[in-house]
Amino acid sequence: MKQPRVTIKQVAAEAGVSITTVSHVLNDVPGLRVNPATKQRILDVSTRLGYVPNGLAQSLRTQRSNTIGLIGDEIVTTPFASKLILGAQEVALARDTVLFVVSTGYQRHVEDREIEELLRRQVDGILYASMFHRSVSLPRQLSRVPTVFLNAECATPGVPWVAPDEVAGGRDAAQVLLDAGHRRLGFINNVDEIPASAGRLSGFLDRVTEAGVDASTVRVVAVESEPAGGYAAAMELLAGPQRPSAIFCFNDRLALGAYRACAELGLRIPEDVSIMGFDNHEYVADGVYPGLTTIELPHYDMGVWGAEHLFTLIDADTDGVAAESALLRGPVIHRGSVAPPSS
Repeated sequence: MKQPRVTIKQVAAEAGVSITTVSHVLNDVPGLRVNPATKQRILDVSTRLGYVPNGLAQSLRTQRSNTIGLIGDEIVTTPFASKLILGAQEVALARDTVLFVVSTGYQRHVEDREIEELLRRQVDGILYASMFHRSVSLPRQLSRVPTVFLNAECATPGVPWVAPDEVAGGRDAAQVLLDAGHRRLGFINNVDEIPASAGRLSGFLDRVTEAGVDASTVRVVAVESEPAGGYAAAMELLAGPQRPSAIFCFNDRLALGAYRACAELGLRIPEDVSIMGFDNHEYVADGVYPGLTTIELPHYDMGVWGAEHLFTLIDADTDGVAAESALLRGPVIHRGSVAPPSS
């Protein structure tokens, strides 16, 4: 049988104080003048009785629901999502706020329905997350609520967004291979025209050029971003006599295909060829042997950055707050797939 809700009146009666005093103590009213012993007695009684504040009444008074939403296309259903959601949730928890998470599966009618449902629940703000780094316009309904984009650039002016620094990631990958002594380099890129493809290639070529390597000698093959594409590209790069001593792959799935190609060609990793990935897709990078050296996407940091900036918008009611954007750098995760080139 459901127990009746403990009321603030019961807490006041048990503590021997007025309802107003209990309300002020439990809501931590600034400048409150209450004897410390009385305040502690009220807190002890409320805990013992199991008093839970009436959320509806609080929201009517503060005009806040203490909830935010995270809506994503596909990312919330993938292994990548855990760190992004964790980062956002930790910030929300510190603000005594509940995070609602919904997924759209790239379907516009589902997105419209989920957004409307979040708005009906009067969320204080929304994090709009993308599976991959891309440019997205603000859905029309979200103009009614503070919104921050995660893992995507917002094409609509005035909306904050955070995404990976793809150019820096390409530079970091090049640095790992250069530090190991490699100068004959290959790059298996993604064929899609997205910021990550252009940025990682640009950063990689810029850094090797700075190191004195002629960028035109870097063999670049663009394929579909799947293991089969990585296999085909690696076979093309490694089958000839002038094979690169190291290959940077656009992501870990392509690197998985490159591992297969090396195995079929009888090439050892990293003794005969070094392989480097991107994403730190742990099921792949930790699951191959040797473990894949890779660049981790900054999902956790993007979740934290996005949630913190969302609360800035909420607290300021968005008036007079300049929209910010950020490109975050992910760390290098060193495993066993990179070593100096063999003589």
